[in-house]
Amino acid sequence: MFDKLQDECGVFGIFGHPEAANLTYLGLYALQHRGQESCGIVASDGERLRAHKGMGLVADVFKRDSVFQELPGRSAIGHVRYSTAGGNDIKNAQPIMVDYVHGSIAVAHNGNLVNATEVRSDLEHRGSIFSTTADTEVIIHLLAHSQGETLLDRIIEALTTIKGAYSLAFLTETRMVAVRDPNGFRPLALGKLDGAYVIASETCAFDLIEAQFIRELEPGEMVVIDKDGMKSFHPFGKVTPSPCIFEFIYFARPDSIIFNRQVYGVRKEFGRQLAREHGVEADVVIPIPDSGVPAAIGYAEESGIPFQTGLIRNHYVGRTFIEPQQSIRHFGVKLKLNPVREIVEGKRVVIVDDSIVRGTTARKIIKMIRNAGAREVHVRISSPPVSFPCYYGIDTPTRKELISSSHTVEEINRYITADTLGYLSREGMRAAAGTADGSASFFCDACFSGDYPVKFPRLKTENQMGLF
Repeated sequence: MFDKLQDECGVFGIFGHPEAANLTYLGLYALQHRGQESCGIVASDGERLRAHKGMGLVADVFKRDSVFQELPGRSAIGHVRYSTAGGNDIKNAQPIMVDYVHGSIAVAHNGNLVNATEVRSDLEHRGSIFSTTADTEVIIHLLAHSQGETLLDRIIEALTTIKGAYSLAFLTETRMVAVRDPNGFRPLALGKLDGAYVIASETCAFDLIEAQFIRELEPGEMVVIDKDGMKSFHPFGKVTPSPCIFEFIYFARPDSIIFNRQVYGVRKEFGRQLAREHGVEADVVIPIPDSGVPAAIGYAEESGIPFQTGLIRNHYVGRTFIEPQQSIRHFGVKLKLNPVREIVEGKRVVIVDDSIVRGTTARKIIKMIRNAGAREVHVRISSPPVSFPCYYGIDTPTRKELISSSHTVEEINRYITADTLGYLSREGMRAAAGTADGSASFFCDACFSGDYPVKFPRLKTENQMGLF
């Protein structure tokens, strides 16, 4: 219903705390924006792993107090998931937990393995039987096939076989392992709470449980946590890091710190740079809530045009809302957003949003604002045109569905019926997202440029590669 790209999941883990499962529940609550279709927790009491998973939001899956009584122990990992081609099915809910010759192990994954289909086919020919359609299960089978003497050896061997994006949390009876892929596509943070180590996709999860943020895992870093403390390893060959720029644009919560920057500040700077590149005479700047708010504030501050909340969002309409009949499909966006007539009537309005994917939502929003009396509507986008699919953990439409892949900015502007349309430039985006000390940063911006840092097998179709 709402024309946005979708992130795939979030991971959380804690080792050495008596309230491990409860704290993991809270951590997943903070990461709910990264996946709303399924979630799960696996806990260890030092001798055995126990799991609870289900379809739906964290609050619904873990609504019974008795669930936590079934998850005893001082260590736990958790996962929230957004499904794509892998299927919205309980069998694909994570963490995935298995028993094998070396004991029990669970894994939670944020990312996408670009060679998962090839590796899975090879494993199946060697006798592996898969129980899910998730690419994450490939890692489990690689671990089981490994002849490595230690858990660390087996994980390294498995991850050396796969390619793509992964921020991973492993849990056994006696230890927790966290790994970030060499490119560092997805964020993964390390913290501490009452002597226990904590990992999370975003630092907003630390804020909720009052854990201390220590640092981010470095690209290609593996940390092993057990009763003796934490050890860090860098077992993979170094490559130029390429963290996902779209984490800053839309996915991460604005109160999180990722890639050594506060997300809110970066989004404001996107808006400031957008105002420098695409200024316009106008009376009011309004954001598309909620992700467009920081950029709109930055645009307003840089341009001197007043900022107003001109669109009100209904927070009780979920992404999975089903419109009952074709005849009322046009109500979809109106269920979620409604203009404030007093703010836009008779005004020259600047609308700031983070991206345009298909253009359908922007067209409907502009129509609503004009119907509320706006004299002019100028659209400003705090990212470049999205023209290419992502293969590193974002659910993007096929390229032919991305309006920017086949239409110029002028053509898109005519389609959405704005008076003017301006996108943030790639150069401006990269400069605004630079590191905290102002030094040059490298980011993956393949969805804008088509320059993919990790190569993937040639696709037989134009469809997006399956995630999970």
